Amino acid sequence: MKGLAALVLLQAAGLSQAALRFACSRVSIQRLDPLVEPGRIPSAHVHQIVGGNAFNATMAGDIGEQATCTTCAYTEDLSNYWTAVMYFRHANGSYKRVPQYANAQLGTEGKDAPNIQGGMTVYYTQKDFNTNGNKFIRAFPPGFRMTVGSPAASSADYAKGHPGLRYTCLQTILTRGSETADFPAKPCPAGIMAIHHFPACWDGKNVDSPDHQAHMYSTTRGGFAEAGECPTSHPVRVAQVAYETMWNTTAFAGMWPADGRQPFVWSFEGNGYGTHADYLFGWKGDSLQRAMNSTCMFHACGSPGVQGVLKTQTVDEMNRCAVKPTVVEETDGWLDALPGQAEPAMGHMPMRV
Repeated sequence: MKGLAALVLLQAAGLSQAALRFACSRVSIQRLDPLVEPGRIPSAHVHQIVGGNAFNATMAGDIGEQATCTTCAYTEDLSNYWTAVMYFRHANGSYKRVPQYANAQLGTEGKDAPNIQGGMTVYYTQKDFNTNGNKFIRAFPPGFRMTVGSPAASSADYAKGHPGLRYTCLQTILTRGSETADFPAKPCPAGIMAIHHFPACWDGKNVDSPDHQAHMYSTTRGGFAEAGECPTSHPVRVAQVAYETMWNTTAFAGMWPADGRQPFVWSFEGNGYGTHADYLFGWKGDSLQRAMNSTCMFHACGSPGVQGVLKTQTVDEMNRCAVKPTVVEETDGWLDALPGQAEPAMGHMPMRV
């Protein structure tokens, strides 16, 4: 009863109006997945991971108290964010990892993004890019985790039910819109942006569930439109977490198959419909709730030279944070097979539904 009363008072004190958009450079690229395959070394397929340096094969407890640095612009965000890795499949059957590049509009001052080592752009939005809305947004609790999408998905029917999982064929590095559910069917002048929008409705009780998804409910409408109303089964509105990952496919434009076949695959040998992402909350203390209760948007929430509600660091500091690889194997170069996919055990790869 006291907890409910405190929540009501907090809501009455001020509705959330913040929106965060920030860069995170890579902290590791390796075959580990502490959510779906905890303790398995190596995991089924290669992931690209950003965020805190507590990332390892088995993660539990308050990650915000375990990491000592982060590759994200906000120093209080020690969370981990990860997706599968994109590969180019050559006509001769070999594979090459597609490099990543940073969002041109980001950095810690909005001008030094080219120095960011790969990674992704992370969003915590409440409504859309025109207004922050007037609903109370609750921060995730310590230990919270979730996934979105499924490596087992392989059809357009699945994609229809997941409008937050999309791609943009980049005409320039600033292109937005014109989203597709599968990989673009032709070469893209500036690469491919993969987009992952997570559910924004929580059951308010469980920090995880057996499939890492049932404790959440998606009312995502696609793009950065405001998510729909939460159902009574999942009544707690949380921030709409989203990732944008820029994959620099331009080096492969001259290698596009003569038959026109789309040559890109995810690291589990899957097509674009199987895209998926993982989130492990690790904001330190009340920093995320403090941000969500503010009225700032994007760089105004904190950047060098701008005093905001959150503390930031330089790109050099972001890039210096890293995780020593647990799995030592070749994930780059021209490979005869995708790491892990030549092993018989891959037929038992866990499925997200």
